[in-house]
Amino acid sequence: MMSRSRIVVGILVIVAAFFLFYPLYPVLRVASVKKAKLLFCARMAEDEEFVLSFIHSVNKRPVFDTLRIEGNQFLIVKSRFDTFGAGMPEGSQMGQDGWLEWVVNRPVPEVTLFVGWVANHSLRLKGREIPLTELAEPGTLLSLRVQKVSRYGLWKGRCAQ
Repeated sequence: MMSRSRIVVGILVIVAAFFLFYPLYPVLRVASVKKAKLLFCARMAEDEEFVLSFIHSVNKRPVFDTLRIEGNQFLIVKSRFDTFGAGMPEGSQMGQDGWLEWVVNRPVPEVTLFVGWVANHSLRLKGREIPLTELAEPGTLLSLRVQKVSRYGLWKGRCAQ
């Protein structure tokens, strides 16, 4: 028969393993699709927002898309731009700051995009701006995904398990 102390130690080991290795913490992963190579990773909080900005290909004006982390996916919250034009949504409302805002509120499991030559794609998160051309050459297909990692993975500096 097992002693009580061995049972307690066994339970503590299981709890510690769960605490260290169970993926609980969301991270934003940016990877190249073709090479399946991780290019950027940042720890995020549930409901944390970030902005994907770019120059629109048709009207050549800046667009700022706000996305929110929700579970294992994104919620595209809104899109902001300074003028109507071809390819821009018609249901937009003028904000007090003079910018047009289109409320999207659409969940998506992933965002894929080609790094543009003139689109000047960038991520704005945690007080930083990261031009996507610093992560990949123009023409590279990128995937943005939310993934959960463990405390151990964060400690080891890994964004993937």
